Amino acid sequence: MNKERLKTLWALFLIFFKAGTFTFAGGLAMLPVIEKDVVEKYRLMPQEDFLEDATLAQTLPGVVALNCASFVGRYAAGTVGMLAAGFGATFSAFVIMLAATILLQFIPQHGPVVGAFRGIRAASAALVLSAAFSLGRYNLKSIFGVAVMLAAFALILFANINSLIVILAAGVIGCLFQWIISRRKGRTK
Repeated sequence: MNKERLKTLWALFLIFFKAGTFTFAGGLAMLPVIEKDVVEKYRLMPQEDFLEDATLAQTLPGVVALNCASFVGRYAAGTVGMLAAGFGATFSAFVIMLAATILLQFIPQHGPVVGAFRGIRAASAALVLSAAFSLGRYNLKSIFGVAVMLAAFALILFANINSLIVILAAGVIGCLFQWIISRRKGRTK
């Protein structure tokens, strides 16, 4: 293995290790941190490809951070890169959860600790919102996209419909919409 490839693998591990260690609230909260390192700092992939992979990572079952690590790692360094990024994404979570499970019985459940967790939850909400805006800017480029997003939001939030059903329905609607557009273009030629 050459020196450049090792640098890339180490960068993939560090990016996802850092994101997994220092971001709270799950995969969506990690995306801005990961994007900055992958696209700007290490230049492992273009922003458009990253956003495409991040969107796809959210639609697949499983942990968003691990899905994203798999896509980014594979793009940047093949299967070994996927494994390095995936290990980076999961290692700190495993160690922290193991330690938290052991130490939780010794931590007081009142006072400053509760305040700290309240502050962390608020900051995590801001990270998730930041990721939503970033992905929205990339994915919502037409009236059709905005309409599907608003309908999906309303169905999940107000009608309490399972998100898997909404995603599948959006996929079917997108296919139908694209089919109609391509048929119309075929008639005008």
